[in-house]
Amino acid sequence: MTSIWSRDAVAAIADRPIARLPTIAPQTVRPILPGIDLWDYWPVQEHDGCPALIGGGALQMLLSAPKLSDPEQRHAIARIRLMHQTSQGWRDLGDLMPDDLAPGSREWSGSAIVTPAHDRVTLFFTAAGHRGEAKVSFDQRLFETSAALSIVAGEPRLTDWAPPIESVIADGHIYSREMTGGGGIGTIKAFRDPAWFRDPANGIEYLTFAASLAQSDSAWNGAVGLARRVDGDWALCPPLITAVGVNNELERPHIVYHAGRYYCFWSTQRKVFAAGGPAGPTGLYGMVAESLDGPWRPLNRSGLVFANPVGAALQAYSWLVLGDLTVLSFIDRPGLAEEPIDREEAR
Repeated sequence: MTSIWSRDAVAAIADRPIARLPTIAPQTVRPILPGIDLWDYWPVQEHDGCPALIGGGALQMLLSAPKLSDPEQRHAIARIRLMHQTSQGWRDLGDLMPDDLAPGSREWSGSAIVTPAHDRVTLFFTAAGHRGEAKVSFDQRLFETSAALSIVAGEPRLTDWAPPIESVIADGHIYSREMTGGGGIGTIKAFRDPAWFRDPANGIEYLTFAASLAQSDSAWNGAVGLARRVDGDWALCPPLITAVGVNNELERPHIVYHAGRYYCFWSTQRKVFAAGGPAGPTGLYGMVAESLDGPWRPLNRSGLVFANPVGAALQAYSWLVLGDLTVLSFIDRPGLAEEPIDREEAR
């Protein structure tokens, strides 16, 4: 059963107090890797969604790109990077996959799980564009691959990568195959960000992903897509949640099971709410249900969980709630109250 994130729910944001994140002082921010942008990160997780303890720390996967004058251009050259986070700090392990493994022109976000024996990691990721394309395209495809995990001198290593397999394909009926949208920031369409989840009620595996509805009269047709593992293969399902006429991008959606309930979280930005309609701040949003079949109800009656602070509306993004209720995000542009007209200001 598909549930709707409605205009009425979004309008309710204005009627309720908003939980705001603490302000991050720009002068306190230090890069993990000087000269490199890192964003949209996720840890290798256990099957229950908790971060896995590997080599005495968390094995983190992050999108990475050389720092550019216009930070939005990082998405056109992104690679997934592997880092080991321990009490001693961050250790850079380089690009996650070999140069010739991924089928896209760049790699976008996903999720990863480890076997109970901690001997193999499965990666679900977005292949953006196509390898060797002359012009950067917006095509997005969902792939999965796996690698052997070992610890050598305290350092995690992923080796012997399996050839990537396309998990599910946009059908053009439920989920849009046309990704271009208006071609501008916030207008492209979505078939990306696969997040793995196993239902503790029956052991069935699912993928959620950011999607766009194929049959919609609105330019704002964002949705939380769903696929289900059936006899070893993934089968597309109707979306869990739709936001037709409300929002264009329900990014990095994922499910957390806690205290007998299912929570679906996603991130979105103020600039991708429908023109002329109610809008919410850039923040973490979510809905709750008693089962994956729904119905899903907006958290806090509006869907908004928390937002960036007033005066620093762009300071962080891409929140990820883990099975132990840890919440991760990356620092984006602290100190900026709104999208800069001059992209150089973003630095």
